[in-house]
Amino acid sequence: MTITTNAQRRRLLQAAAGIGAAGPFGLGSASAAALPPAATGKPGDFDFLSGQWTIRHKQLKDKNWESFDGEATVIGMLGGLASVEELRIPAKDFSGMGLRILDIEKKLWADHWCNRRNGVLTPAAWGSFTNGVGTWDSADMEAGKPVITRGVWDRISPSACRWYQAVSRDGGATWEENWIMDWQRSGSPAVTAT
Repeated sequence: MTITTNAQRRRLLQAAAGIGAAGPFGLGSASAAALPPAATGKPGDFDFLSGQWTIRHKQLKDKNWESFDGEATVIGMLGGLASVEELRIPAKDFSGMGLRILDIEKKLWADHWCNRRNGVLTPAAWGSFTNGVGTWDSADMEAGKPVITRGVWDRISPSACRWYQAVSRDGGATWEENWIMDWQRSGSPAVTAT
């Protein structure tokens, strides 16, 4: 299994913005089993994210939290079956794109990532929302050991939401957060393409 979207997003953001650990982030294989997502996806799950946002990032780096600002524009498409996010971190001269598409039959959302520096669309991480919280778990490798990387959307309201990433080194028994994005709506109305 290749490294999946949440881990790739973290590594691509870190590498492109110059804020991650040194060393290559090559695509490898992982033996930690990602937890299976609930098949609860439905059209419109990502409608909350459409619009203009300011984002306060916090990243765990060398056991210390680093903070920086970003912004995003998100457009819902295909009647709620797709969501396209452009993430920008001006201070780091970085931008990337999240692409989320609902597989109607599987009732799961595919979450892809691409950054401006390499233009490569990552393989999908799969997940869905349950009780207002969206979870995407992926098998990954960290320092040569299998881990599970989790991306979560929560604290969703009309004016704010949060995305955070956590890693489990014990098969999902415990989790350590390492990236937090607090989203605040910029006041522009939601954008939806028809």
